[in-house]
Amino acid sequence: MLVMKKEPLYYGSYLHLEKILDGQHPVSFEEGHAPAHDEMLFIIIHQAYELWFKQILFELDYVMHIFSQEKINDNSEDMNLVCHRLHRVIRILELLNQQITILNTMTPLDFLEFRNLLTPSSGFQSAQFRLIEARLGLQIDQRHQKEYYKRTNEGGFTRNDYERITAVETEKNLLQLVNDWLERMPFFDTELWHQYKPATTNNTTDHPFWNDYRAVYLQGLTEREQAKIFDFDYVFFEKAHVDYTPEQLETLRSNFSPKAMRAALFIMLYRDFPVFQTSYQLLDALIEIDHLLSNWRHKHLIMVRRMIGMRVGTGNTSGAGYLEGALSKHYVYRDLSGLATYLIERKNLPKLPIELMKKLGFHR
Repeated sequence: MLVMKKEPLYYGSYLHLEKILDGQHPVSFEEGHAPAHDEMLFIIIHQAYELWFKQILFELDYVMHIFSQEKINDNSEDMNLVCHRLHRVIRILELLNQQITILNTMTPLDFLEFRNLLTPSSGFQSAQFRLIEARLGLQIDQRHQKEYYKRTNEGGFTRNDYERITAVETEKNLLQLVNDWLERMPFFDTELWHQYKPATTNNTTDHPFWNDYRAVYLQGLTEREQAKIFDFDYVFFEKAHVDYTPEQLETLRSNFSPKAMRAALFIMLYRDFPVFQTSYQLLDALIEIDHLLSNWRHKHLIMVRRMIGMRVGTGNTSGAGYLEGALSKHYVYRDLSGLATYLIERKNLPKLPIELMKKLGFHR
């Protein structure tokens, strides 16, 4: 049998450069239009975004696979790799924030040369970016102008993209998986607290540690911050103060369960213990990803204002107005970053019982 000799791998064919480098077709270069020099830059910038979006989704798929397991060993290679993958996402988002500075070398007049040729397409139609948001945990009901996302008419998504995004939105997202993981934290099991000596007799929370922590937190509040203790009670124990309105409670309502929020706060407080170091890095990475996405939206908003002022977007959005609304509402992990509100000084942390400390440290 004749065996065909395989051609040696070649750089260009391995990367399919013939497809990638032949994928830029400025509309303004077509017959009947005046070529707009900066349209090539515009296309390449957005293609680069989409390639990096693909890599982010690839990393998130790995992270979600690990968190989909019923049990996760926090000291395993899996968790270290999860943190590594999330830190890679952070570096990519840092790069994407810097990439806007290249696009800003295009002036408003340069953009105007080809802008009208783009209608009704727009960056809103980036299915991959919507998938990133959905994977991270941004739900449709929390989106700015949520009805705008569910359409397949002109300026909306293709039917195929619409169905892909909708399917992902019905699956468990990373926020929900992390919530489940936090709820499984075993560090408040009764047998670990037999030797704990409470500093207060107040039984507000039904757990001696949180009773003591609440008392220390209250003591550290300034006169103007006294009402924060009622926020604490609601966020971590779902106990609503009688004077709080439904609107006030809505602003305090978390995407995480109170049990998960308690676990997250505990990890942040005692992150110096070896067993919590990886868990803390994970939570911190999620917060950083949220901040970088917010920074990217803010840079995008400033760029759009510079380019088109208050004109309508090419996809029939309100342009800068829509972006401003998305910037203020599209936070996914604001509850984790908000935990800083409820920290106390390290020197005032309640001393943990020896049974628990054995679980949290390395003992030879």
